[in-house]
Amino acid sequence: MASRVEGKIAVVVGAGQTEGETIGNGRATALLLAREGATVLCVDRIGERARETADMIAGERGAAAAASSMASDVTVAADCARIIAEAQRRYGRLDILVNNVGIGGGGDAPAHRLEEHVFDRIMAVNLKGMWLTIKAAIPAMREQKGGAIVNISSLAALTGATQMAYEVSKAAVNRLTTSVAQSNARYGIRANAIMMGFMDTPMAVAGIARATGRPAADVRAERDAQVPLRSKMGTGWDTAYAALFLASDEARFITGETLRVDGGMGNGLR
Repeated sequence: MASRVEGKIAVVVGAGQTEGETIGNGRATALLLAREGATVLCVDRIGERARETADMIAGERGAAAAASSMASDVTVAADCARIIAEAQRRYGRLDILVNNVGIGGGGDAPAHRLEEHVFDRIMAVNLKGMWLTIKAAIPAMREQKGGAIVNISSLAALTGATQMAYEVSKAAVNRLTTSVAQSNARYGIRANAIMMGFMDTPMAVAGIARATGRPAADVRAERDAQVPLRSKMGTGWDTAYAALFLASDEARFITGETLRVDGGMGNGLR
């Protein structure tokens, strides 16, 4: 076993995943952090999905103590506070917080067609929920004089014209990240974001396929064709490796950054 985050206590919010052929960003990140030596608290709105990820970690590590799980709704402030309290109760500290929860679709549209309830729901999950988990984590990290926060954003923060709520929420996540980094650097807390391009995850590919009634293979091929680098989407593992780096001491002098993991899509490459 490698040891890039050996002995660290990590919380991955959004560590479960929907059904699909591939692995999601949250599950891949939780597994990789554990493989690199961290003890992981897997959090998901649906407890069974979080338990599945924790069980996978325990199976790989051969020790149930390597991971645990809990159900939590990030749109509820008390639930977010409970996540951090549970990490401290179970493990005594919190070194890494990965905020992976995010939703899209569900009626999202350009500004002139977007309904207020859709906007409110997406912002509550993608932005407010991330702020609430960070708000709960900062006092614990300040007290222990350090910690790493990794927020999962999207290239949609910079481009797109059909999903205004999602796009705005991810742009706000980027600014949330820099704000947190700027106000907490003196306490040894780092905050960075990962701005993902097209990823072959269950939420993306299987979700679009279900919503549009198209075969997943067709959705995958269409998305692959738009990626400059080898005409192939990334995977949950690409997100996970970026999160591992930003969470590890290898990135100890990096804070307030937004790392693009997008196969060149954001560079206008063809």
